[in-house]
Amino acid sequence: MTPSMHERVRSLASCSDAASLQAAVSAICGEFGRITRIEVMTLAAEKRRALCLLRLEPEAQESRLMTSLGASRFGADVLVIVDLPAATH
Repeated sequence: MTPSMHERVRSLASCSDAASLQAAVSAICGEFGRITRIEVMTLAAEKRRALCLLRLEPEAQESRLMTSLGASRFGADVLVIVDLPAATH
């Protein structure tokens, strides 16, 4: 049984750094169209999070991606927020 899209997004939380998260987001979102831009920014406040901003071609696929992942729009980009594991020191 293949995992649902929401299960796949939750699996992103196991990524330990921005590079592995970017590769995983690219793999999931690339199924919806050609990724023309992707940027991953990590935040370390009370809880580690990553903001993934991306654009797809064709633009209609962005709407499909947003519906499937529960993502939102941030300006012209699609925004995917990922809760990351606590940093290990």
